[in-house]
Amino acid sequence: MRYAEFTPHDLLLLLQGLGVSVGLFAATTVIGLMLGLAWALLRYYRTPLLAPLAALLAELLKNSPVLVQLFLVFFGLPVLLQTDLTPVEAALITLSGNTAAFVYVIAVSAIESVGRDQLETARVFGLSRWQCLRHVVTPQAAAFGVGPLAGLLVNQLQVTSLISVIGVVDLTKVGAILNLRTLKPFIVWTVIGLLYYLMARLIAASCARAEARLRVHTEWKGL
Repeated sequence: MRYAEFTPHDLLLLLQGLGVSVGLFAATTVIGLMLGLAWALLRYYRTPLLAPLAALLAELLKNSPVLVQLFLVFFGLPVLLQTDLTPVEAALITLSGNTAAFVYVIAVSAIESVGRDQLETARVFGLSRWQCLRHVVTPQAAAFGVGPLAGLLVNQLQVTSLISVIGVVDLTKVGAILNLRTLKPFIVWTVIGLLYYLMARLIAASCARAEARLRVHTEWKGL
């Protein structure tokens, strides 16, 4: 049965879709950050075989369409591994890997932004490679990387809308359901767009505050 008007149940459906989108975004962000930083550390320590492999994987993921990656994981991986994947699991794997690839690029650029003279000076004073990473590289690289990371997270939030094509009932999928039932696309997609906009603004504001704090702590205070 088709209804022409919105109902109170639609609000619950909207909140459910919003929860799925936010949950998947948060999970893939955490996993992507951990993987991307781990890959960057492999490069920093020049780990044989693993460092080039991480660089190659990041290159493939960041230069191929996310939708193609999503189809490959959802339709291709189960055939290759002879297993089953739910739409949510496929979305989690795909978005985590894609996020990790871009985090890797940001982390490598941030690490390389730290002057070599600082590292050489730290080594002269007896700091190990790990101590240099912890006390010299990380504070400055973090301040440098937060800005690009904010842009990445906003983009990845928008990319989550693609997971609706494999059946995940996220915010975009809920929008499609409401649109088909009410036949009021302008109202439905305006609300969906505003929700994505508000989430993006929240991410950008949070990253801006974090960047300001990091830069205060890394500024040269003088002697």
